[in-house]
Amino acid sequence: MRRADRLFRIVEYLKARRETVTAKELGEELEVGVRTIYRDIADLRASGVPLTGEAGVGYLLSPNYVVRPLLFDDEELEALALGAQMVQSWADPAMAQAARRALDRITVVLPDSLADNIRQSTSYAYPSSGKPALQIDFTSLRRAIGTRHLVEFAYIDQNGSSTTRRIRPLAIIFLAPNWMVAAWCELRCDFRHFRVDRMQELVVLDEQFELEPGKTLDDMQRQCEEEFQKKSPSATS
Repeated sequence: MRRADRLFRIVEYLKARRETVTAKELGEELEVGVRTIYRDIADLRASGVPLTGEAGVGYLLSPNYVVRPLLFDDEELEALALGAQMVQSWADPAMAQAARRALDRITVVLPDSLADNIRQSTSYAYPSSGKPALQIDFTSLRRAIGTRHLVEFAYIDQNGSSTTRRIRPLAIIFLAPNWMVAAWCELRCDFRHFRVDRMQELVVLDEQFELEPGKTLDDMQRQCEEEFQKKSPSATS
């Protein structure tokens, strides 16, 4: 469970009760240690949540405390609804489901008038017939970025030549209608971008990589900016 989710769950749990709740009980409910609960309680108090009680006795939340939902204006809601549709249309199934869940969570806490704006959105995004077919498990590739696992695959370039690549995946980039993976390529010993639809026989390796200087996403972005500046007209004038 993410820390932000845990803090929200603590508030939910305490608000549903009218008697003090011990740190041990909270820890058992959230499957974390008592010391973690103590730190979370301190952070909640620092952010203004009206908690009474102390360690060893228990905690109580003021019954007048209201967890206020996020409110958006009409255009913000339109953008969220359209963005979620675009993710559902173009991303992998797991990301599409996540987009639907996120939109449902937002909708359920909105006042009815605003929730209707999402349900009756007049902006749409549908899958295109030009969407390239993928031959790999896109979800596995995307998750390998978060877990820093090396991946291997066969890559077919624009000339039809095939090479075997072993990379450190750093980011996923959408350049419609294509998905790209930005990576450190161990074959070329340099940064490379690979079109996901040209990748075959993807294997996520058990081996993880560390963030080494010169091989990170920040380094790649810095290199791209430097190359762009060298090519710009102002750089040669």
